[in-house]
Amino acid sequence: MKRHIFLFRHGQTHFNKRKRFTGWIDADWTRKGMRNASVTARKLKSKRIDVAFSTGLKRSVRTLKEVLKYHPECFLKLKDDRMIERCYGVLQGQSHAAFIRKNSRALFDKYHRAYNFPPPNGESVRMVEGRVKSFIKDLLAFVRKYKVNVAISAHGNSMRPFRRYFEKASVGQMMKWEIPYDDYFEYAVDVPSGKAPQVTRNSWKSVALPPHVKQATDRHNVLKKFYSKS
Repeated sequence: MKRHIFLFRHGQTHFNKRKRFTGWIDADWTRKGMRNASVTARKLKSKRIDVAFSTGLKRSVRTLKEVLKYHPECFLKLKDDRMIERCYGVLQGQSHAAFIRKNSRALFDKYHRAYNFPPPNGESVRMVEGRVKSFIKDLLAFVRKYKVNVAISAHGNSMRPFRRYFEKASVGQMMKWEIPYDDYFEYAVDVPSGKAPQVTRNSWKSVALPPHVKQATDRHNVLKKFYSKS
Protein backbone atom coordinates (compact mmCIF):
# COMPACT_ATOMS: atom_id res chain seq x y z
CA MET A 1 0.00 0.00 0.00
CA LYS A 2 1.08 3.57 -0.64
CA ARG A 3 0.00 6.90 0.75
CA HIS A 4 1.03 10.30 -0.54
CA ILE A 5 2.49 13.55 0.74
CA PHE A 6 1.64 16.73 -1.20
CA LEU A 7 4.07 19.55 -0.48
CA PHE A 8 3.59 23.13 -1.71
CA ARG A 9 4.69 26.68 -1.05
CA HIS A 10 2.46 29.56 0.02
CA GLY A 11 1.45 32.18 -2.54
CA GLN A 12 3.55 35.29 -3.16
CA THR A 13 3.58 37.88 -0.36
CA HIS A 14 4.14 41.64 -0.42
CA PHE A 15 7.63 41.04 0.99
CA ASN A 16 8.39 38.51 -1.74
CA LYS A 17 7.21 40.96 -4.39
CA ARG A 18 9.32 43.80 -2.99
CA LYS A 19 12.33 41.49 -2.51
CA ARG A 20 12.66 41.85 1.24
CA PHE A 21 14.00 39.32 3.73
CA THR A 22 10.81 37.88 5.21
CA GLY A 23 11.60 34.96 7.50
CA TRP A 24 9.35 34.85 10.56
CA ILE A 25 7.61 38.15 9.76
CA ASP A 26 3.93 37.41 9.18
CA ALA A 27 3.71 38.91 5.69
CA ASP A 28 0.42 38.59 3.83
CA TRP A 29 -0.49 37.68 0.25
CA THR A 30 -0.48 39.89 -2.80
CA ARG A 31 -3.26 39.47 -5.36
CA LYS A 32 -0.80 37.38 -7.34
CA GLY A 33 -0.26 35.29 -4.20
CA MET A 34 -3.98 34.53 -4.08
CA ARG A 35 -3.84 33.47 -7.73
CA ASN A 36 -0.78 31.34 -7.00
CA ALA A 37 -2.70 29.49 -4.29
CA SER A 38 -5.69 29.02 -6.59
CA VAL A 39 -3.44 27.45 -9.25
CA THR A 40 -1.96 25.05 -6.70
CA ALA A 41 -5.44 24.21 -5.45
CA ARG A 42 -6.69 23.34 -8.94
CA LYS A 43 -3.64 21.15 -9.58
CA LEU A 44 -4.41 19.21 -6.38
CA LYS A 45 -8.16 19.06 -6.96
CA SER A 46 -8.20 15.41 -8.06
CA LYS A 47 -6.01 14.18 -5.17
CA ARG A 48 -7.26 12.77 -1.90
CA ILE A 49 -6.19 14.70 1.21
CA ASP A 50 -7.01 13.25 4.63
CA VAL A 51 -4.86 15.42 6.91
CA ALA A 52 -3.36 18.85 6.24
CA PHE A 53 -0.56 20.85 7.85
CA SER A 54 0.30 24.53 7.83
CA THR A 55 2.67 26.64 9.88
CA GLY A 56 1.49 29.45 12.15
CA LEU A 57 2.12 32.15 9.52
CA LYS A 58 -0.91 33.53 7.69
CA ARG A 59 0.60 33.00 4.22
CA SER A 60 0.79 29.28 4.94
CA VAL A 61 -2.64 29.13 6.59
CA ARG A 62 -4.38 31.03 3.78
CA THR A 63 -2.77 28.95 1.05
CA LEU A 64 -3.87 25.73 2.73
CA LYS A 65 -7.39 27.07 3.13
CA GLU A 66 -7.53 27.73 -0.62
CA VAL A 67 -6.31 24.21 -1.41
CA LEU A 68 -8.81 22.58 0.94
CA LYS A 69 -11.80 24.22 -0.74
CA TYR A 70 -11.77 21.18 -3.01
CA HIS A 71 -11.26 18.62 -0.25
CA PRO A 72 -14.25 18.05 2.05
CA GLU A 73 -12.72 14.65 2.80
CA CYS A 74 -9.92 16.33 4.80
CA PHE A 75 -10.91 15.59 8.38
CA LEU A 76 -7.99 17.09 10.31
CA LYS A 77 -6.03 20.35 10.00
CA LEU A 78 -2.87 20.76 12.08
CA LYS A 79 -0.14 23.37 12.59
CA ASP A 80 3.54 22.69 13.09
CA ASP A 81 6.27 25.32 13.02
CA ARG A 82 9.09 22.91 12.32
CA MET A 83 8.17 23.65 8.69
CA ILE A 84 8.21 27.44 9.16
CA GLU A 85 10.30 29.69 6.95
CA ARG A 86 13.98 30.24 7.70
CA CYS A 87 14.56 33.01 10.24
CA TYR A 88 16.70 35.83 8.79
CA GLY A 89 17.34 37.40 12.18
CA VAL A 90 18.28 41.09 12.08
CA LEU A 91 17.88 41.12 8.28
CA GLN A 92 14.13 40.50 8.44
CA GLY A 93 12.23 43.34 6.81
CA GLN A 94 15.29 44.74 4.99
CA SER A 95 15.21 44.99 1.21
CA HIS A 96 17.71 42.93 -0.75
CA ALA A 97 18.79 45.98 -2.77
CA ALA A 98 19.42 48.12 0.32
CA PHE A 99 21.45 45.35 1.93
CA ILE A 100 23.60 44.95 -1.19
CA ARG A 101 24.21 48.72 -1.42
CA LYS A 102 25.26 48.88 2.23
CA ASN A 103 27.30 45.67 2.21
CA SER A 104 28.06 43.66 -0.93
CA ARG A 105 26.54 41.27 -3.42
CA ALA A 106 28.93 38.57 -2.20
CA LEU A 107 27.69 38.83 1.40
CA PHE A 108 24.08 38.89 0.22
CA ASP A 109 24.66 35.71 -1.79
CA LYS A 110 26.17 33.99 1.26
CA TYR A 111 23.26 34.91 3.52
CA HIS A 112 20.75 34.11 0.80
CA ARG A 113 22.02 30.81 -0.56
CA ALA A 114 24.92 29.46 1.53
CA TYR A 115 24.03 26.25 3.38
CA ASN A 116 25.80 26.93 6.67
CA PHE A 117 26.03 30.73 7.04
CA PRO A 118 23.34 32.13 9.36
CA PRO A 119 22.54 35.87 9.41
CA PRO A 120 22.99 37.56 12.82
CA ASN A 121 20.33 36.16 15.18
CA GLY A 122 18.98 34.03 12.33
CA GLU A 123 19.13 30.50 10.96
CA SER A 124 21.26 28.86 8.31
CA VAL A 125 19.61 26.43 5.93
CA ARG A 126 21.50 23.71 7.79
CA MET A 127 19.71 24.74 10.99
CA VAL A 128 16.37 24.71 9.17
CA GLU A 129 17.18 21.23 7.90
CA GLY A 130 17.59 20.01 11.48
CA ARG A 131 14.03 20.95 12.44
CA VAL A 132 12.57 19.82 9.10
CA LYS A 133 14.16 16.39 9.54
CA SER A 134 12.46 16.11 12.93
CA PHE A 135 9.14 16.92 11.28
CA ILE A 136 9.74 14.37 8.50
CA LYS A 137 10.59 11.62 10.99
CA ASP A 138 7.33 12.20 12.87
CA LEU A 139 5.37 12.62 9.63
CA LEU A 140 6.50 9.31 8.15
CA ALA A 141 5.59 7.46 11.34
CA PHE A 142 2.19 9.23 11.32
CA VAL A 143 1.45 8.39 7.67
CA ARG A 144 2.43 4.74 8.13
CA LYS A 145 0.45 4.30 11.33
CA TYR A 146 -2.75 6.05 10.26
CA LYS A 147 -2.50 5.34 6.51
CA VAL A 148 -3.40 8.88 5.46
CA ASN A 149 -2.62 11.19 2.55
CA VAL A 150 -1.15 14.46 3.79
CA ALA A 151 -0.97 18.00 2.38
CA ILE A 152 1.66 20.45 3.68
CA SER A 153 1.53 24.21 3.12
CA ALA A 154 5.14 25.22 3.70
CA HIS A 155 7.76 27.84 2.81
CA GLY A 156 10.57 28.09 0.29
CA ASN A 157 13.46 27.40 2.65
CA SER A 158 11.71 24.66 4.62
CA MET A 159 10.81 22.93 1.37
CA ARG A 160 14.46 22.70 0.33
CA PRO A 161 15.51 20.13 2.96
CA PHE A 162 12.16 18.38 2.66
CA ARG A 163 12.72 17.91 -1.08
CA ARG A 164 16.36 17.01 -0.50
CA TYR A 165 15.34 14.18 1.81
CA PHE A 166 12.79 12.62 -0.55
CA GLU A 167 14.64 13.33 -3.80
CA LYS A 168 18.03 12.25 -2.40
CA ALA A 169 19.68 15.45 -3.63
CA SER A 170 23.01 16.98 -2.63
CA VAL A 171 23.39 20.20 -0.66
CA GLY A 172 24.60 21.91 -3.82
CA GLN A 173 21.55 20.83 -5.79
CA MET A 174 19.21 21.85 -2.98
CA MET A 175 20.63 25.35 -2.72
CA LYS A 176 20.18 25.97 -6.47
CA TRP A 177 16.49 25.10 -6.50
CA GLU A 178 13.92 27.80 -7.19
CA ILE A 179 10.79 26.84 -5.29
CA PRO A 180 7.58 27.73 -7.20
CA TYR A 181 4.62 29.55 -5.65
CA ASP A 182 2.03 27.75 -7.77
CA ASP A 183 2.90 24.06 -7.94
CA TYR A 184 3.31 21.05 -5.68
CA PHE A 185 5.62 18.09 -5.09
CA GLU A 186 4.28 14.61 -4.48
CA TYR A 187 6.01 11.81 -2.57
CA ALA A 188 4.78 8.23 -2.11
CA VAL A 189 5.17 6.43 1.22
CA ASP A 190 4.91 2.67 1.65
CA VAL A 191 2.49 1.79 4.44
CA PRO A 192 1.66 -1.61 5.98
CA SER A 193 -1.61 -3.27 5.11
CA GLY A 194 -4.35 -3.67 7.68
CA LYS A 195 -6.85 -1.44 9.45
CA ALA A 196 -5.61 1.94 10.62
CA PRO A 197 -6.39 3.30 14.10
CA GLN A 198 -8.59 6.36 14.38
CA VAL A 199 -6.82 9.70 13.97
CA THR A 200 -7.55 12.51 16.42
CA ARG A 201 -5.95 15.88 17.09
CA ASN A 202 -4.02 14.23 19.91
CA SER A 203 -2.43 11.83 17.43
CA TRP A 204 0.05 14.58 16.46
CA LYS A 205 2.25 16.54 18.86
CA SER A 206 2.56 19.96 17.25
CA VAL A 207 5.54 22.27 17.74
CA ALA A 208 4.50 25.93 17.81
CA LEU A 209 6.65 29.05 18.10
CA PRO A 210 5.48 31.46 20.82
CA PRO A 211 3.89 34.45 19.04
CA HIS A 212 6.46 36.93 20.37
CA VAL A 213 9.50 35.00 19.10
CA LYS A 214 10.88 36.73 15.99
CA GLN A 215 14.55 35.72 16.01
CA ALA A 216 16.25 32.34 16.18
CA THR A 217 18.47 33.32 19.10
CA ASP A 218 15.51 34.16 21.37
CA ARG A 219 15.77 32.00 24.49
CA HIS A 220 12.09 31.09 24.02
CA ASN A 221 12.68 29.72 20.51
CA VAL A 222 11.37 26.15 20.81
CA LEU A 223 12.96 25.15 17.49
CA LYS A 224 16.49 25.43 18.89
CA LYS A 225 16.54 21.86 20.15
CA PHE A 226 16.13 20.57 16.59
CA TYR A 227 19.08 22.42 15.08
CA SER A 228 21.68 19.97 13.86
CA LYS A 229 24.80 19.79 16.03
CA SER A 230 26.78 17.51 13.70
